Amino acid sequence: MKHIIGGKPAAGRTPPEAPAARIVEVDAESAGQRLDNFLIRHLKGVPKTHVYRIIRSGEVRLNKGRTSADARVAPGDLVRLPPVRVSDKVLDKAERPAPAREFPILLEDEHLIAIDKPAGTAVHGGSGVSFGVIEQLRQARPQARFLELVHRLDRETSGILLVAKKRSALTHLQDQFRGRETGKTYLALVSGHWPGNKKVIDTPLHKYLQEDGERRVRVTTPDDPDGMRSVTLVKVRSQLAPRPLQGLPAMSLLEVTIKTGRTHQIRVHLSSQGHPIAGDDKYGDFDLNRRLQKQGLKRMFLHAWRLQFDHPASGERLELRAELPPELTAFLSDDPAHA
Repeated sequence: MKHIIGGKPAAGRTPPEAPAARIVEVDAESAGQRLDNFLIRHLKGVPKTHVYRIIRSGEVRLNKGRTSADARVAPGDLVRLPPVRVSDKVLDKAERPAPAREFPILLEDEHLIAIDKPAGTAVHGGSGVSFGVIEQLRQARPQARFLELVHRLDRETSGILLVAKKRSALTHLQDQFRGRETGKTYLALVSGHWPGNKKVIDTPLHKYLQEDGERRVRVTTPDDPDGMRSVTLVKVRSQLAPRPLQGLPAMSLLEVTIKTGRTHQIRVHLSSQGHPIAGDDKYGDFDLNRRLQKQGLKRMFLHAWRLQFDHPASGERLELRAELPPELTAFLSDDPAHA
């Protein structure tokens, strides 16, 4: 859909089409959506504060009448969108779209796509990343009317990622994630021998910003008003013997199931127990990471291995698995215990 852009073009840029209002008809996929969310989707790059301003001012009309941000749209409704300004940054992004890319597919039907996300690829643009999985997938599938992330994975984490192809699927799946009705199990390699009797980590986490604006998380106490209860279950899959010639300690391959989906939860919980994830550049053992890189492990060893959820249309309980990618199996195969 073509966006209407107003204002004076930057020097050297081809002037966009003349500012004009447009009428958008609400389709079945948007049925029941709040007006503000509908506008944010159609006015990409426009600050949310401006979206609310044009609603309050009456510039946005719903079926020719004034409306409010919390109004619900229905199929066939006509929404008037006024001409809006977007920043040069947004224009630059529009002129240099994300490269189209498909990803390994674990499951696809008319409701959802389950992909096996590679490490090093962000799930979406932002925070210094111009594009991610969702932008690349949309470019690869220009005919797709609706593609939205159901949940997120850290950039350096590989494994199962769900994308909804319908709004109804998106809301149904996100409700399951919020209601802790999904089963999410990761494979993580940590330094040291994980004690077999340490099966539950139930420690609150606190999000904060460093001086440089980087987001970080730390464990905290139950009486911290900003702490979020976080529960992680740990099962030892195998133990790796030390590799003294390579300067590597004993290590443990863990199956980690999260009962809560906090930011960096697995990374912080495991590190707080004295067993940081191999290759973790935020919460790991940086000296060990350098030695691991020399032995071929050039990424964080954290992989979203198994996901259980109810299909958003049929209600059938599904279990998906994404086996370890080659670069992680290769590192394990160098260990005699995994040969």
